[in-house]
Amino acid sequence: MQNPVRPVPQMRIREKVDECMARLDYAGVERILSYWLSEAQQGGDKRGELMIRSELTGHFRKTGDKQKAYEHGEASLNLVFSLGLQGSLSHATALINLATACTAFSDYEKGLAYFEQAKEICLASPSADPSLLGGLCNNMGLALTALSRYGEALDLYGQALEHMKQVPSGELEQAVTFLNMADTVKSRDGMEKGEAEICSYLDQASSLLHTPSLPRDGYYAYICGRCAPVFDFYGYFMEAENLKNIAEKIHERS
Repeated sequence: MQNPVRPVPQMRIREKVDECMARLDYAGVERILSYWLSEAQQGGDKRGELMIRSELTGHFRKTGDKQKAYEHGEASLNLVFSLGLQGSLSHATALINLATACTAFSDYEKGLAYFEQAKEICLASPSADPSLLGGLCNNMGLALTALSRYGEALDLYGQALEHMKQVPSGELEQAVTFLNMADTVKSRDGMEKGEAEICSYLDQASSLLHTPSLPRDGYYAYICGRCAPVFDFYGYFMEAENLKNIAEKIHERS
């Protein structure tokens, strides 16, 4: 007779992780996720384990630990098949997480193969969330840019913008997409030839980041901190400094 599954509190785990991220407490994120991963495994909660391993894939991508990011990403895919979820949106999410990690660690061809599998699943699902589709198109565009497939990348960024218009507070992800578009044009045309188009994308990103209705929370601070170096690189020094200050003030309140 099988022991009953003891499910882990997925919503509470996500809330605790978000609280740590608001303080940029990466050690705290890892501590929480590692503890609950053990609890999920001991309690036989494979769905909970899938959620936690997905979070760990993203965490180790952000902290630059390639081996652990891949380990948890591949384990997530194994759990998808173990649970009989192949072809589901959970499968697509696991593929996107691993593909994004591959792109972050410059394994572009490998990442693109995972992205293409995820896109096929999403397009076949009428219930695919716009935020999932937006993230897929945006991150897939990064891999295509790295492979010098600039036209395809810009097309996907355009799709990402349309998807994120349907998402509450989607202005933040749209801003990131415009910055990615600027980088793609720079790679394709160079700074001088692409200047007008690059500046247009930067201006649109800046406007979106300062949307008055956006909650000034930990995630907003994270995005501001992530975007600031891009503006700095392109010579938008005042905007870069402004975004850094906004992020620091939010972190001080957290």
